[in-house]
Amino acid sequence: MNILLILIPVSIILGALGLCAFLWTVRSGQYDDEAGTSARILLDDDDNSPDRR
Repeated sequence: MNILLILIPVSIILGALGLCAFLWTVRSGQYDDEAGTSARILLDDDDNSPDRR
């Protein structure tokens, strides 16, 4: 039963750290660019191939 006195504050602290990390990522704009590099790598915009002339 004494372990709950340790685990409850530890879980609250870890939850608060996770919330702070999430808010930091939202404020830094990591979710603003929907067509970022992760999506641009899937698009093939190169017209330099000899078949597309």
